[in-house]
Amino acid sequence: MSFAPALPLSGYAGWRVLQTTLDRQQAAHAQTPQIARETAAFRDRIGDVTSAADLVADRGLLKVGLGAFGLQDDLANSYFVQKVLEDGTLAPDALANRLTDTRYRDMARAFGFGDVDPPNTVLSSFPDDIVAAYELRSFEAAVGTQNEDFRLSLNAQRELATLAPAASSDDTKWYTVLGTPPLRTVFETALGMPEGFAALDLDRQLAEMRKRLQATFSDSEIGQFADPKPREDLIRRFLIQAETGDTATASGETALALLNGTAVSASSVLAALYP
Repeated sequence: MSFAPALPLSGYAGWRVLQTTLDRQQAAHAQTPQIARETAAFRDRIGDVTSAADLVADRGLLKVGLGAFGLQDDLANSYFVQKVLEDGTLAPDALANRLTDTRYRDMARAFGFGDVDPPNTVLSSFPDDIVAAYELRSFEAAVGTQNEDFRLSLNAQRELATLAPAASSDDTKWYTVLGTPPLRTVFETALGMPEGFAALDLDRQLAEMRKRLQATFSDSEIGQFADPKPREDLIRRFLIQAETGDTATASGETALALLNGTAVSASSVLAALYP
């Protein structure tokens, strides 16, 4: 039997209820037979995997590996996943570095097939690190089957707790947000960005998001979300906006102003890379 999270309420009130039961529900999810079998098999077999080809050939291991980075929808895209992993992250033209979704780069770096020899799969700490990430992400996915907004909120809570206090530059943090679809959705919704915003040049998107964040939070940078209070305020705004559909802050006039310029998509498309 699959895990069914207890989500008695929706909206921000439901989010607060979820927070009070989160640890217990996550533990219960990790102990379900399916998750326990998958994570036990990963711990048992991953040390023998020394290439990207080995990983994609084992569907069970690949499911956990992809799921740990929120990329479970790519389970059937074995050629694409293998190419991402084999290229690694060290070369500027590596596939993971050319994709706007930064989760691919994180996955390629974590496994290390294209970066180090032997890969990180042989490290004693590797199985536990990936399993812990998979348990969290798969719990979020289970929540998402009932309430996708809660899933996005859980992801933002977790990701920002790591990203915001990182030593990287302000621009790097912003580009990580813009290049991580679940995080991007939370920010765009919470800040009321207009429809068609993603069609702007990436630098223009960054400038507009900074401007809107400054107006809303009196601070234009991601680093502020190292503090749990602004992080919770962002999630609250996201959930309220998502539930009410209130986009009044993104007026038609603002949308026209934003779109009165370049309309080049910032998304990387595999077909463009491999025609």
